Amino acid sequence: MLRTHTLSTPKIKNYSHNFFQRNMGVPILAAAAKDNLSDKAAMMRDSLHKSQSITDKMVSILGSFDHRLSALETAMRPTQIRTHAIRRAHENIDKTLKAANVILDRFDLSREAEAKILRGPHEDLEGYLDSIEQLRSNIRFFTNNKSFKSSDGVVSHANNLLSKAISKLEHEFKQLLSSYSKPVEPDRLYECLPNSLRPSSGSPEASGKNPSNSHTDHITAENAVYNPPVLIPPRVLPLLHDLAQHMVQAGHAQQCLIIYRDTRSQVLQESLHQLGVEKLSKDDVQKIQWEVLELKIGTWIHFMRIAVKLLFAAERKVCDQMFEGIESLKDQCFAEVTRGSVAMLLSFGDAIAKSKRSPEKLFVLLDMYEIMRELHSEIETLFSGKACKEIREAALGLTKRLAQTAKETFGDFEEAVEKDATRTAVADGTVHPLTSYVINYVKFLFDYQSTLKQLFQEFERGDDSNSQLASVTMRIMQALQTNLEGKSKQYKDPALTNLFLMNNIHYMVRSVRRSEAKDLLGDDWVQRHRRIVQQHANQYKRNAWTKILQCLSIQGLTSSGGGGSAGGDGGNSSGASRALVKDRLKIFNLQFEELHQRQSQWTVPDSELRESLRLAVAEVLLPAYRSFIKRFGVLVENGKTPHKYIRYSADDLDRMLGEFFEGKT
Repeated sequence: MLRTHTLSTPKIKNYSHNFFQRNMGVPILAAAAKDNLSDKAAMMRDSLHKSQSITDKMVSILGSFDHRLSALETAMRPTQIRTHAIRRAHENIDKTLKAANVILDRFDLSREAEAKILRGPHEDLEGYLDSIEQLRSNIRFFTNNKSFKSSDGVVSHANNLLSKAISKLEHEFKQLLSSYSKPVEPDRLYECLPNSLRPSSGSPEASGKNPSNSHTDHITAENAVYNPPVLIPPRVLPLLHDLAQHMVQAGHAQQCLIIYRDTRSQVLQESLHQLGVEKLSKDDVQKIQWEVLELKIGTWIHFMRIAVKLLFAAERKVCDQMFEGIESLKDQCFAEVTRGSVAMLLSFGDAIAKSKRSPEKLFVLLDMYEIMRELHSEIETLFSGKACKEIREAALGLTKRLAQTAKETFGDFEEAVEKDATRTAVADGTVHPLTSYVINYVKFLFDYQSTLKQLFQEFERGDDSNSQLASVTMRIMQALQTNLEGKSKQYKDPALTNLFLMNNIHYMVRSVRRSEAKDLLGDDWVQRHRRIVQQHANQYKRNAWTKILQCLSIQGLTSSGGGGSAGGDGGNSSGASRALVKDRLKIFNLQFEELHQRQSQWTVPDSELRESLRLAVAEVLLPAYRSFIKRFGVLVENGKTPHKYIRYSADDLDRMLGEFFEGKT
């Protein structure tokens, strides 16, 4: 709307008046100039009047334009409203066409996806998986666009199609997994082992090696490198992963778990069966002869390494790759697949741990405990997570049962040594089989020092494991010594009793000095028992030789009347009775021959101890015999048949002493 503005005439008059006032003081240069200004002022007034007139006319014209424009605007308003409505209609039509195109595109994609799904996943698995993903996208689209009249019907149809697709997908997952799941041949597993643990013949029995070497194998195996086999080709795993992921997204996680468990667990158990693993109960173990059982324990130890370090490790890798990003299934599937195989392996160890205890089982129990300790960290790593808790606890439980049984067997052995009631004495006084058995037992124990220390710590935390082992060893040695003292009383000859104890305790001392037991038992133990050996040697000499040495004594050789004495020896035989000398020599010969006959059948197995004992006897016997013959021999030599009484020279006796303790029959 235009607005008019009028010029005020009085303002112009005032301007003229002021103009003239400001110039009043100016000197009038000439009258002509005054007239000229008056004319100009008159002209300006005329101009202003004309300008005012024009302005008034323009205001009037513009006012009429404003009125006309208002009328035009009023007339145009309906047209503007119709134009805006038409524009809105066009916009709505465009939007509708775009929405229709989107829906039509969705229908086209649905038809394509449906065609691929109906053909099945076998020909083009990746395309099939893409179609399922497209179908899911369409379901989400129509679910979020309820304004489309047929959306409910479309969603229902798509869900039915998706259900069929997932069903086919499950079948494909099962077929693909089954076709690439094969038992691992034993020879292939042996190739994955370190060279030091590979069997020479390739048989399961050979893989166990000699059970007595199990401890050495354990030391070798701890730092060895294992190469788990490839169970499923790497090119197939991504496809299986995608299949599993789609099944889980469709809410079929449980079906996926069942298919994987049933397929892989059967294959894993078959691999172990081919290897030679068998499930034995406690009753089965009790029926097996010890030699056969010992071999089975050795192979079981080997199988445990193969199972944990190769088969279970490889199975864990397959699970981790196949169910990557599906945390809910990763641990659970691994636990379900391995549970049966783990139970089969542990059942044998459990049967051994619960079977009747006997001393010979201690070392295989320690071997079994050792392998469980060796594998503990790997079992904890492989079987991590809540789903595998039961398996971890089962393995740890077996370790503790083996430790407990080994400890109890230790106690049984100590008691058995002390109470061994073997009545069969060694006739020759040599080292008793019990002694050699116990000493060898102790020697073997020291091959297991680190294992025994761990075992002791299972029950007595914080105590010095070295002192515990030393205490156990000392108790066993003391139990043996006590038993030997009891067995020595079976001998009727006190000399043989001392010889028997000397031999056995010397064997104990020598064995300890030559083994690691010396460091544990200490020099005090060794020196104390060496003195005991010497005491028994001295006691043997007294019991065996005192009586015969009395024959060579001068006491009782002189007669009360001094008659019957013989001279000629410078007084050496003065007052001696010839008859008594002959009698003494006769008794000496009989006793020595009897000692020679009996003690040449006795045995001192240690050559150094044997020579030492002979020398100790010779140092007492030979000087006494020489002195006696030198002093009283003339009484016999001058008589009849002197050789009947002086049968042996000192050299003869020395030679015959050299035949003592040889164990001759």
